Amino acid sequence: MAQQKSTQYTEDSIRSLDWREHIRLRPGMYIGKLGDGSAQDDGIYVLVKEIIDNSIDEHMMGHGNKIEVTITEKKVEVRDYGRGIPLGKVIDCVSKINTGGKYDSGAFQKSVGLNGVGTKAVNALSTYFRVQSVRDGKTKIAEFERGELTTDHKESSTKEVNGTSIQFIPDNTIFKNYHFIPEYLEQQIWNYAYLNSGLTIHYNGKKYFSERGLYDLLSRKTDEESMRYPIIHLKGTDIEIALTHGNQYGEEYYSFVNGQYTTQGGTHLAAFREALVKTVREFYKKDFDASDVRASAIAAIAIRVQEPVFESQTKTKLGSQNMAPDGPSLRNFINDFVKKELDNFLHKHPSVADALLKRILQSERERKDIAGIKKLANERAKKANLHNKKLRDCRIHMEDEKNDKRYESMLFITEGDSASGSITKSRNVELQAVFSLRGKPLNCFGLTKKVVYENEEFNLLQHALNIEDGVENVRYNKIVIATDADVDGMHIRLLLMTFFLQFFPDLVRNGHVYVLETPLFRVRNKKETIYCYSEEEKQKAIQKLSNKPEITRFKGLGEISPDEFGLFIGENIKLEPILLTKEITIQKLLTYFMGKNTPERQQFIIDNLRVEKDEAIVAEDSTIL
Repeated sequence: MAQQKSTQYTEDSIRSLDWREHIRLRPGMYIGKLGDGSAQDDGIYVLVKEIIDNSIDEHMMGHGNKIEVTITEKKVEVRDYGRGIPLGKVIDCVSKINTGGKYDSGAFQKSVGLNGVGTKAVNALSTYFRVQSVRDGKTKIAEFERGELTTDHKESSTKEVNGTSIQFIPDNTIFKNYHFIPEYLEQQIWNYAYLNSGLTIHYNGKKYFSERGLYDLLSRKTDEESMRYPIIHLKGTDIEIALTHGNQYGEEYYSFVNGQYTTQGGTHLAAFREALVKTVREFYKKDFDASDVRASAIAAIAIRVQEPVFESQTKTKLGSQNMAPDGPSLRNFINDFVKKELDNFLHKHPSVADALLKRILQSERERKDIAGIKKLANERAKKANLHNKKLRDCRIHMEDEKNDKRYESMLFITEGDSASGSITKSRNVELQAVFSLRGKPLNCFGLTKKVVYENEEFNLLQHALNIEDGVENVRYNKIVIATDADVDGMHIRLLLMTFFLQFFPDLVRNGHVYVLETPLFRVRNKKETIYCYSEEEKQKAIQKLSNKPEITRFKGLGEISPDEFGLFIGENIKLEPILLTKEITIQKLLTYFMGKNTPERQQFIIDNLRVEKDEAIVAEDSTIL
């Protein structure tokens, strides 16, 4: 047996990375998951946020009431009208870790970021980065490439207004195949407007401004017809809350700390949910089940905290226990505020109190109604031997909190043995799971949640996703609907969307549901193969390859070989997120598409179908709702 060669461990083995190298080697430590822009928490949106955060902090300190944001296909520019970075420190502030004005607690008491990392991370992860500061008739410009200073412009005179301008282009070797989705950017901009009254943001020429803060946020997110009572809006020192109840399943929350959208909640949201239940129980003098009080709640909470502690650099979950290092308990602060203000509001508005009580009692009846069915359904799911028959599971899931790859975990939902077989053979077994449907799912529009437990297919699917008790513990970050690109496939897609929107809308709102885009055509000759996702791409491929190339039309996923499927679900996977626009509510959307036929829907179908070889194919933009 050969001896194993020993590895020398000497002084030469010890290496120190500079700030730029470390950020580029471990970008996930600084901006979370990378992604390609198809998810709202992908890294390219964190880069945008880090730059705008600095401008927001200037506004919070009373300097500048306007921010201009311009985002093209690849380039981002943010210009504020604050004080501007001190000219002698412009380069240091964007290229030296732990350098910035936020260490002066007097100047930035309750700012978003305190560790001086954000802008440096953007610099290091950009192929082009330019910073300009204007202060009192003087300006300083510096340009960088992947964190390295390329051009140090001399200070010069200017007539420009004070402030800071930053431009950057994300590095496409790190953010592979990235693209900005306008709806995600617009949501980011609106959140900044809601949380900063008096601030105007101009994003790509459109004005974003809010007078009533979180009240406006809830108004925009919720259709007035679906509210059980008018929005309750409560404001105090360092805290603002907006609350109503709707008719949807689940709970819907928007939580913020110092202007930062905490998508994963944290101690402040947990305290609010607890305070809501406690206050309601005391007001009605009845020990309601907590789930009945919170069922169908739609709420937003924003707090200002000194020196907030987040559970990650991307600041998506608050970990702070106190309002300040030596201040009151955050839990007690929120509980006392809600107890006083919400109780007072309900006493002053008896019609709202009556409507809230009716909503709680309705939730109580529905919960008790499905209790027996739920128990039997859970037993059926165990007997079905889910993990062998319906689900080909992967090894890494969202609950694996210490594994950065958990954000890449995905479940493909497909129909038919051939399609599921091809995906199963070509998938990444670490990160990609497959759930196989048997035929078309039930149209669950207008049905109660009893159907989720009574229908075996839906019951097994919710168990595979681990969403029975809420979407917080969903096992996969991405739920991918993989159906054929024909009328039957589009119908299955619509039935699955109906299931998620009807019973688990937070999966869609939180950006977990996607549609897999697979090519419609393969164009090839002896030297090259091109896969095309549209008729336009097919025509371009035919022109490029000339000499009568072979053209194959993929009519179903089962026709794509496992080897080819590996190309489409690997590094270059194309996923289209299911997005809900502000113009229409879930109830109106489902009524339109899944309710009784109407002339309007007939016309919509006619206008949005294209005929190809006598086969109707649903238009490609049907994933944006």
